[in-house]
Order: sequence, then C-alpha cells, then structure tokens
Amino acid sequence: MSTTAVFGHPPLALADVPAGAVQTSPLVPGSQALEAFAPTSLAEIVMLAPPATVERRGALAAALKALSPEGRLIAMAPKDKGGTRLAGDLALLGAAFNESAKRHHRICHVRRPADLAAVDAAMAESAPREVEGLGRTQPGIFSWDRIDAGTALLLSKLPAFKGPGADFGCGIGLLANKVLESAAVTTLALVDIDRRAIDAARQNVTDARATFHWADLRGTEPALADLEFVVMNPPFHDAGAEDRALGQVFIRRAAGALKKGGTCWLVANRHLPYEAVLGEHFKAVNLQGEAGGYKVYEARK
Repeated sequence: MSTTAVFGHPPLALADVPAGAVQTSPLVPGSQALEAFAPTSLAEIVMLAPPATVERRGALAAALKALSPEGRLIAMAPKDKGGTRLAGDLALLGAAFNESAKRHHRICHVRRPADLAAVDAAMAESAPREVEGLGRTQPGIFSWDRIDAGTALLLSKLPAFKGPGADFGCGIGLLANKVLESAAVTTLALVDIDRRAIDAARQNVTDARATFHWADLRGTEPALADLEFVVMNPPFHDAGAEDRALGQVFIRRAAGALKKGGTCWLVANRHLPYEAVLGEHFKAVNLQGEAGGYKVYEARK
C-alpha cells in the first residue's frame, strides 16, 4: 500500500501536506530516511528542497525513486535558496514537471521518470563517503568536505578535559575525537540535529565513552546535567537564513547542563554578539583566541 511523505516544513500556503504524511527530513529528529523507502512505495511527497545543490538533487532523486509511477512529487524552494535551480535539477533527473511561482518560491509538480539512470547517479553523488582527513561524511552536513575555520581554531585551543562532558552540534565528530584524547574524560555526549551527522559520527568516533543523540537542542532532549564541560561550534543558520538565536539556545543549554565550576568552550563568528548571553549565564567569560574572523571563548559557570 502506497503512503505519503513530507520533507522538511513546506509553507502551508504553498501546498497541502497530506494528513498522516511521514516526515523524511534528516533535520527532523525521529523522521524516516527518504532514501530508505522502497521504490514506488510513495503515492505523494511534498518537499521543501534543500538549498545546497548536491544535497538538493540527491533529495529530489530519492523522492522520485520512492514515488509510484502514478504518484506526485510537489517540490518547492525559495527563489534565493535553490528555487531558481529547481527546474534545471529536475530536467537533469529526467523528470517531467510543471513549474509555477508564488510567494517568492518556485513550485514544481513532478512525475516519476521511466528511466532512473540520472536519479541513481544523483543519489550516489549525495551518498555518504570517506574523505581523507575527515573520515565518514556526507553532502548536506555542515562543512561536510573540509574542516571549517572555526572548528580548526577551537581544536587548536581546547585544553585536556576531565569528567563527563558534551559536544553540542557535534557534526561528524572532529571535536569529539580531540576531546577524547584525554584519558580523564569519563563520558562524552555527542548531540546533533542532523541524522546524517550522527550516523557519520558513530563511525568516526569509536571510543566507548561516547554516546550519540539525534536531537534538537531547542527542545528538551537529551537530558544532561552535572557536566564538567561542554564544547561547541554552534550553528547560526536555520534553513539557510541567519538565526542568531540558535547559538544563544546552545549557550543556555550548556549553562543548564553544567555543574558549578564547569566550563563551556565555544567558537563563534566575530560578528555574532554572544558576549551578553554568556555573561548572563556564566560567572566568568574569557576570550581564548581570535583568528580568521572567529573567536574562542571559555565560559565558567
């Protein structure tokens, strides 16, 4: 029996999401992986397509692969975040579609192509892979093919930790592996909103002291308390738009999870005003390094 699905959070003003549709975005904890659906098993899918090219084409391809021959894909994206490329992507995938525009979005009603050669190629291009110097990674994960400058700066400044700790927004596990070089660390909770990042981190971080949590830190999970330290390179984009509140949420969650005297180490873009929220929740805040447009802080509770 065919089912219906949704990818992300398409604006309700642009498309009706079928009742009971299965969420398939990797950025929604608890969702199902779109690429894991059996071919021809979906009657309909409504998608807010990702902004990045390889990730977007891979998601469109996975949707078309899972779609039944009579099924329908409704794909949309803001014009300035991949929408102007949506028709070209679908043409490359060999899919027939009708395109319209509404509320600064491009919207395509799409049918499954008979020839899936281009679909399979796009799924392979967006699939997980090994990258030298990084380990397991995948397009769509933050800084998936390189160590970003902020993480590199934080890696160069981290001290040897001890006791229980957490890595907020852990990505593929680069900071976690550095933290776990200290034998005095007893446990490390790796938390990320991206299922693909957590899947990669599970393979990259093999230390038994590590636990993995696919969770949105804007919620209440995971429940963490009495930590000695938290490390993080907090995100400042949500759905492609700058959202400074995200980093502030990370800082508040770190303060709530740390014991008195515990420390939070974070890196941030120089232009982001985190000093006020750090000062509000921590007793002492010290700048530990600054380079390449980034700054590293140590905050003690």
